[in-house]
Amino acid sequence: MFKKPIKNRYIFAFDILAIIIARFITAIILFPEMKLPQGAFIYTGGTYIGLVIIVNLIFGVYKIAWHYSGTRELAKYMSVCIVSMIAQFVANELLVFFSIIPQPFRRINGGIAIISILIMILVRLFVKEIYKTASSKAMVTSPQKPGNKNRVLIIGAGDAARIIVGSYAHDFSSPYEIVGFIDDDASKHGKIMYGYKVLGGRESIVSICENMDIDSIIMAIPSAYVQDRLDILKICNLTKCKVKTIPNICDLLDSDENVHVRDIKIEDLLDRDPIVLDNDGISSLVKGKVVMVSGGGGSIGSELCRQIMRFSPERLIILDIYENNAYDIQMELNAQYPGNQPAVLIASVRDRVRLQEIFSEYKPNLVFHAAAHKHVPLMETSPGEAIKNNVFGTYNLAMTAHEFGVEKFVMISTDKAVNPTNIMGASKRLCEMIIQCMERISETDFVAVRFGNVLGSNGSVIPLFERQISKGGPVKVTHKDVTRFFMTIPEAAQLVIQAACYAKGGEIFVLDMGKPVKIYDLAENLIRLSGHIPNVDIKIEVVGLRPGEKLYEELLMDQEGLEGTKHSKIFVGRPMTIEMSELEEKLTLLKEAVDSQDNEKIRDIMEEVVPTYIRDNESFNKAHLKSKETAKV
Repeated sequence: MFKKPIKNRYIFAFDILAIIIARFITAIILFPEMKLPQGAFIYTGGTYIGLVIIVNLIFGVYKIAWHYSGTRELAKYMSVCIVSMIAQFVANELLVFFSIIPQPFRRINGGIAIISILIMILVRLFVKEIYKTASSKAMVTSPQKPGNKNRVLIIGAGDAARIIVGSYAHDFSSPYEIVGFIDDDASKHGKIMYGYKVLGGRESIVSICENMDIDSIIMAIPSAYVQDRLDILKICNLTKCKVKTIPNICDLLDSDENVHVRDIKIEDLLDRDPIVLDNDGISSLVKGKVVMVSGGGGSIGSELCRQIMRFSPERLIILDIYENNAYDIQMELNAQYPGNQPAVLIASVRDRVRLQEIFSEYKPNLVFHAAAHKHVPLMETSPGEAIKNNVFGTYNLAMTAHEFGVEKFVMISTDKAVNPTNIMGASKRLCEMIIQCMERISETDFVAVRFGNVLGSNGSVIPLFERQISKGGPVKVTHKDVTRFFMTIPEAAQLVIQAACYAKGGEIFVLDMGKPVKIYDLAENLIRLSGHIPNVDIKIEVVGLRPGEKLYEELLMDQEGLEGTKHSKIFVGRPMTIEMSELEEKLTLLKEAVDSQDNEKIRDIMEEVVPTYIRDNESFNKAHLKSKETAKV
């Protein structure tokens, strides 16, 4: 509280001067007939000066940037002044009680308090106006012409907008020239707020941008509902303006620094509300435990590592076959947690002996299994590798966890495991079957967590589109009707750990992915967010579905059912029973097929082993399109 408590030294000096002036005004003008006892100034003015300084320091008044202040800061200061007056009243009573000042002298003290407060408020308002005037003059005399500035329309006329105005409007070096506000509150339309006019509601955005030569739009509505932000973004995308946004409103209000706008991210286009975690439950799961993450250098694995370290595990074991990714997350976590650095081990889940060595040495309590081959087209051309890594790798890790008495084993699955039309999805479905079998023979709680695509992950469509846009296009989409579920990497990792808290064994947890997103729409939005017009500046080319791809993904098979959990975004599918002896027979057949290096034989056996595997994705997709057309009729 007292680290650099007085940032506004001149305001501090003026507060002292205001009390001195108020004392003389009160004594000479208001109460000239009242004779002051010797030393009365020290007892009255001095006491009040001390009280004001102490109260202002306690409430952080001298940390406020008054040249950026508004109604919120003024209201806070008025409250602080009331506290100061109450403290002065108590001090007056003590001075009268000890006969240091005469009883009638209370009136002078009251006058000093009222007049000094008025002076201090006027000084603060004067400072704000002087700053605005000086900045405006600097802008006029600056060699930079106002016409060179980026003309900005601000969406929202609330607290966030006020902070943007305070940060940029009166700074001559700012790249922005604020034109006005847009707000859906009709009572604000036409009014001047923070020095700028509210020009209309969201329906006026397109016309205002055209008529007033707007270059950029800043969305200053961080606390708005998701659907409202999406609707406004769609309207903004009809303009040629660059659309930007600002950080969370809580972060803005807690800061006296200039706010930095940022580009709209694709995450802002997802119809998803913030994730709320049961931190106590996660802490009881992770704290003081040895936690292993296989595939810990990958997109999901590395984020799992970051989230796990927040809850103080006894030791984090990062297991990965790819040394570069493992090294990156190791360096990051070593710097962030120097007192609890993770162990990074290079190993393959295919190597059962190596896994046994690691489990014997580190004795993990929890295992998060994220290691897998996930790229659908690549696994179609190398199905044997998908089986070796995904299926037998999972089997090796699960059996080793069972052998060494791990408490919980959580496997990362995918929506592509549901009615799979490709080898990758079928292999992950078989992994889920392994997990459910292990639950029947082991004291370890084996569960799987199933979710869709994650934004920004290795092999994700988003980075691919961004690279294509940066090269001027074309952006290549496989089919106009392709839809996918999307989630951010931190969301997925957080919910995986949360689901682990609910695990009793044998469950397949399904994460709420929100609404499916059309990939073609996603491409259009990414092009608009980059400041271009789809199919005008940058073409979108439909290239056809790749081998094994589905038009849509599912999160649940018909026979699984769905039940809720304590968390609104985590559901659990009904466990499906399969005997380990039956599964091992299937795995033996599959291993023989893999050893034969005959891709068609692998697919044949996969159809036997995974009953829901649909080998002919083209027929599946045609049937889906036909059912859609029938539904329309």
